[in-house]
Amino acid sequence: MHTSGPVVVMELPEHLDDAQVKAFFQELQPLLEADRPRLVLDCSQVRRIDSAGIAMLLRCMQEAMKRDGDVKLAGVSAASGVVLELMRVERLFEVFDTAKEAVQSFDAFQSHAIAQRAPSHAAAYGALENLKAAG
Repeated sequence: MHTSGPVVVMELPEHLDDAQVKAFFQELQPLLEADRPRLVLDCSQVRRIDSAGIAMLLRCMQEAMKRDGDVKLAGVSAASGVVLELMRVERLFEVFDTAKEAVQSFDAFQSHAIAQRAPSHAAAYGALENLKAAG
């Protein structure tokens, strides 16, 4: 974990599966409970992600949104990107090539006071519930 101003960058584990998700989310939870959490999840080391990993990403987004925050993904591999697409959640997250670009996007958003948001996060709640029901 490292911080860049108000933005926290967390590196996801190599295997984002049922065995790893619970421990990793416990580490993230205090960060998500902050006022207006700004979190970049660095996926560059992720080699395997399953439905539990996707559910955790959606839960992170949901928790951040409750507090007027945001979660962005960085360094998503082609294989992980396919899983996000197959699970129909790729449009819920802003995805950047590097963690640095993701961090800078928070600054750009604040400094320009842009009123628009790229992803529609409302669908994240439904996607999380659908994933829970399927599991």
